[in-house]
Formats: sequence, structure tokens, C-alpha cells
Amino acid sequence: MLSRKRLVFYLFILIVLYQLVSNMLTHTASKQVIVVGSGLAGLSAAHSVLQNGQKVIMLEMMPKYGGNSAKASSGINGAPTRYQPVKDDLFYSDTLRSSGVIYQNSDSQLKKERETLMKTLVDNSQSAVYWLTDHFGIDLAAVTQLGGHSVPRTHRGTGKIPPGFAIVSELWKQLEEKYANLATLRTSCRVTKLITDSQGVVGVEFEDLDKKHSEKLFGPVIFAVGGFAGDTTGLVTKYRPDLAKFPSTNSERPQSIGILEAIGGKLMDMESIQVHPTGFVDPEDLFSRNKFLAAEMLRGEGGILLNSLGDRFANEMQRRDQLTEAVMKSCDEELNDEIRQWKVWLVLDEGSTKNIGSNIGFYQFKKLVAKKKISEWKQEIPNIKESVKRYAQMVQDEKDTDYGRISLGKWTLKPEEVTDDTELIAGRVTPVLHFTMGGVKINPEAQFLNIDDQPINGIWGAGEITSGVHSSNRLGGSSLLECVVFGRIAGDHAAKYLAQSHI
Repeated sequence: MLSRKRLVFYLFILIVLYQLVSNMLTHTASKQVIVVGSGLAGLSAAHSVLQNGQKVIMLEMMPKYGGNSAKASSGINGAPTRYQPVKDDLFYSDTLRSSGVIYQNSDSQLKKERETLMKTLVDNSQSAVYWLTDHFGIDLAAVTQLGGHSVPRTHRGTGKIPPGFAIVSELWKQLEEKYANLATLRTSCRVTKLITDSQGVVGVEFEDLDKKHSEKLFGPVIFAVGGFAGDTTGLVTKYRPDLAKFPSTNSERPQSIGILEAIGGKLMDMESIQVHPTGFVDPEDLFSRNKFLAAEMLRGEGGILLNSLGDRFANEMQRRDQLTEAVMKSCDEELNDEIRQWKVWLVLDEGSTKNIGSNIGFYQFKKLVAKKKISEWKQEIPNIKESVKRYAQMVQDEKDTDYGRISLGKWTLKPEEVTDDTELIAGRVTPVLHFTMGGVKINPEAQFLNIDDQPINGIWGAGEITSGVHSSNRLGGSSLLECVVFGRIAGDHAAKYLAQSHI
């Protein structure tokens, strides 16, 4: 008869053997790519994996898919494409110019690396747009010019659905319909650790927030979790304390930078946080920390900005950083203990809203904008009549003699039509934290790099979690583009790695 000690010893050996066999079976059975994040970068990566014939599982921390990509309302850049009204060979130079002082202050090697990433973005923009239109049937036939762009190149649909949601929902729909046996999405799952061995990353450990337990998955990993512009009390305070009181278009949530740092990921440009010049101020909650974005498209279609006196003060089609600086210089600041914001009015005529009626309807429903007669607006915006009449004259003359705005959008109101009874749509806006250019450095193959600038095996990145593509400033419309371009690259490489892998 076995002694108690010997029995305990044998039970211990059996448990160890069970765990070893279980891990071996898990490794063997998990022939899949793990995509962390289900915004456009994650969905693009997932479809690329599937198009390479491999399985994919997506882990999303939030209760539903889509991320910030689903909120995007201005569109996706692409050049040249069949939809553009003018020839465009300036996309790269606009992107380079937008990259600003961080690019300019880089040494020659780092400049070259940044340029390579920018060229990867631009050179793949046409195929990104055609991938969405031709492969998924997404309407992107309407083209608008946004701030910092030399010509129109930002694509969106001609219907009522905003481009971000239109793209994300269609990619998700086809993921469900065409790849039900090969693709899985698990929501409310937060990755807490990357599993590594001597070869690199081999899987993830994550917490199921609903079931309240931890699990492990094995396979090559694509990180596409977004940025940290909503983390105002954490990473924003750490890297840019001067911006900590700015409101944000992003909600606060746990960040994943530390997980990537733990495996040696190289952080870069963490101080580079984009302040978007126009986030709506809710009249029923003036100092809310979380703001809804007043999309750049609103200015691209013809909207103008006025200060609290009702005076126009800048070229509305400047780069985001330039226009934000103009707002802070020319508009009244409002400050309480928690939030710092400015008093700015976004004003549109009927022509400016003609092609974006669904957006305007949504903003009206949310009470972020209102349609009123000039006589009513005068109570809040004293000089609105004079400013609108002057701008209407410059549009008619096709020359902005005040601030040099070249693209005047679809503004149709004529100066002689401006009376106290003229109806205008307007809403209060303020600069808001919107996008982070900093993150973990990647190369053109979308591989995360370590502190020695060497690729980390088994893991790739796409979207706002990565760094190197934008430097100081991102052009409007290049966020969705970055998601598609580098998401596809990451998915392609991860799928090929899996096919040849020991995992």
C-alpha cells in the first residue's frame, strides 16, 4: 500500500505532466493569429490573415467592436485614385511637411526611417482605397480637401453613413458572413501580458472581464489597440503635463504601452499628442472632459470659425497644429479646476451642409449644433452677420483676402442674401486631444522594434499604438489610411510567419 508521502508525490507528478501535455495540446491546436483590438487596423489585419488562408482570433477590451475607427467622419486619404477630381502627386510632400519639428530634429538615420514609413503609407494609399471599394464594395466616391492638404484626396461615401462606421461595419459583416469558421471575436477581453520564449512572442495572457478569469492563447500577435489621448490622468500627464487639462475625444481606459515595454518595445515620440482644433462643446455640459469631434470635413465642406466676438481669425484649412495655435492666440479661454478650453464658433451655410446632411442631423439631434436666424445668433455671436457677409463676398470673388484660404468648400450663400432672417447652422467648439503620434516604433513590415532597433519576433503593430509614421502631426484622413495600410501589412506577415512557425 502506498504511503501518504509517496501518494502526494505521484499526484504532484501527474499534475505536472497534465499541465505539460495540456500546454502542448494548446500550442498544437492554436494554429491562429491573435489580433488585439477590433478597430479598422485590427479588422484590416484580420482580413489579411484570412486572405492568406490562416485562422484569426480577435480580442477586444470594450463590449463591442469598432474602436475609435467607427467614429471617424472625415474619410480616408488616397492618391491617385479614380475618384479624384484633380491629379495628385503631392501626397508625400504634404505628409512630409506635416511631420514637423520632430522629423526635422531627427538625425539622418532616423529621418530616413521616418521617410520610409511615410512613403509606405502614401505609396499604398491607392491600393488601400481600392481594397475597400473593390474587395468589400464600400462607397468612397466622394472626395474632400482637408486642412494641410494641397488638393482634395480624402474619400468618403456619397450616402448618409459616416465613412468610419461604413468601413468598419462592412469589414465586420463580411468577417461574420464569409469567415465564420475561421474568425472569432471575443469582446470584454483585456490582454494583460505577452507570452514569450527564446524565439520571441508566442501568445498572450488575457482577462475575460465578464467571466472574471484569465486565459492564455498561443500564436503570433498583432497589436492594434489604439492610442492614449484619453488617458489624461496617466500617460498624457506623464509625457505632456501641459495638455493634461485639455478635453479629449477619447474615453479613459487601461493602456497597453507597458505590455509592449515589458518585452523590450522601443517607445518613440510619446510627447507627440495631436490637439484637434475643433471638438464640440455640449451646451448642456460645458466642461465635460469627453468631447465629440467636430470633424475636419465640416470645415472642408465650407465651414468657418469665429471667435466670441463673431470675428473670423484664421485660415480654417491650415494644418491641425497651426489652426489650434491660432485658436489659442485669438479666442477667449475658459478654465475651471478640471478643464481648459476656448470659446470658438463653427458656422456653416446651407451649401456647406448639402453633402453632409446625415452628420449635421446627428449633431443637431445631440444638440451640438443648432439652426437659427442670424438675428438669434447675434445674441451669442455679436459680429456674425458682418463676418458671414464678408466671407460670402470672398467666396463669390474666389479669393480669401483675409487669411488666404484656397479651398472654400461648397459655401453657396451670397453676400446680398445675408440678412437678419438668414438661417445658419452653428455650434461651439474647442481644441481637444484627439490622436497620439507616439507609441512603439515599427518598421515598414509593421514589426515592433526593440530598444536596439531590432524586430521583435512574433509580434506586429498597426494604427495608433505604433510610432514613426506621423512624427509631430497627422494629416486628417491619414488615420484610417494608416489602419488599412499597416493592418494589411501586419496581417500578411503574421499569417506567413504562422505558416512557417513552431507555435
